[in-house]
Amino acid sequence: MPKRAGSADLPLHGGRVPAWLGQRMTKLGAVVAQAIIHEYGRDEFLRRLAHPFWFQSFGAVMGMDWHSSGITTSVLGALKRGLAPLSGELGIHVCGGRGRHSRRTPDELAVVGDRVGIDGAAMAKASRLVAKVDSAAVQDGFDLYLHGFIVCDDGKWTVVQQGMNGDRRQARRYHWLSESIASFVDAPHAAIDGRQQGMIVNLTDRRAAASRSGQLDLLATLGPERIAREFAEVSRADVPQAPTAQAMLPHLALPDHHDVRADDIIVRRLHGNLAAAAEQGPADFAELLLVPGVGARTVRALAMVAEVVHGAPCRFSDPARFSLAHGGKDRHPYPVPIKVYDHTIAVMRRAVAQAKLGHSEELAAIQRLDEQARRLERDAQGPSVEALIAQERADSHIYGGRSVFGIEPSRMIPRARMG
Repeated sequence: MPKRAGSADLPLHGGRVPAWLGQRMTKLGAVVAQAIIHEYGRDEFLRRLAHPFWFQSFGAVMGMDWHSSGITTSVLGALKRGLAPLSGELGIHVCGGRGRHSRRTPDELAVVGDRVGIDGAAMAKASRLVAKVDSAAVQDGFDLYLHGFIVCDDGKWTVVQQGMNGDRRQARRYHWLSESIASFVDAPHAAIDGRQQGMIVNLTDRRAAASRSGQLDLLATLGPERIAREFAEVSRADVPQAPTAQAMLPHLALPDHHDVRADDIIVRRLHGNLAAAAEQGPADFAELLLVPGVGARTVRALAMVAEVVHGAPCRFSDPARFSLAHGGKDRHPYPVPIKVYDHTIAVMRRAVAQAKLGHSEELAAIQRLDEQARRLERDAQGPSVEALIAQERADSHIYGGRSVFGIEPSRMIPRARMG
């Protein structure tokens, strides 16, 4: 049975993902999904999607704005495009999306059900119930506008949906997982991530069971019209209410600032990534993976992708760190290094393709990066976050740096005057 697995509060941003980035996100998202499913199975991939910290890190490593509401739409869109051709092989299907696409979710689930033999009507009912819980049973000021339903051939699923609060310029993302719960309305959420913003009406809290029961009794005995009159009387009386404690679920709240700061990153983990990349490559990787152009900068990005594939949940408490793999479309922390991004995709694709043929050496080499990073992070030293970002921006044109503002120009260094 389903449970809510978490949520996130994010600054509300507009804009679109440019085609040059969206196409790469589709490729990288699909190959990361394949690697996780190959190594750990579909159930684990669903659990990852249901983890708000991992989901944010996944979007950041793909070059999206590391802290914005747009990560939700872009990640789900990338997975929907990238996994559709692989659905027969992987047995996983991404339905729904933003706006009108979210309203098509029940129809898409019915089609999936007919094709793979699961109860599409039951999936559609679950989809509607999840949306109702987060829009009606949990009244927190956020109006739902996005609903993604990821379902496997065996009927297990994850839901990722998002609401917005225009007055606060914030979005809130909710994650659900169809595991280990007996009720949609009795504590179905494993977590809700968001800033403390005052009292929230949460009728799904276990402590609200008496309230839910009482509401049904009132509706049966008094009827809706009398309830409305009684409520109006109570409202006019303006009786002060004593605050009650609210259960805290796993919580991700990201800041409003666009730039990536040292405080946004666990620096020892960053230094572990850098040290692992230095010790494990690039010679080892160029020789093993035989992908032209794989050098030190690509191996550094691969170290962070490796963590997204293999890392434990506790490793994703600083999603901003993963933006240091492939930058961000808005130049934060720096422009997307297109050449590095393309090499990362090529390495991952080759490793997954070889693993399907029974040759897992290349995927194992990528896993060693993650293992090495954990071993080294206690003692590793490296540049400050500020110095690393400054160097990356200075070298951006070398790596084909690109953002929504255009392609990064080469920086002309004036020649010293002859004396």
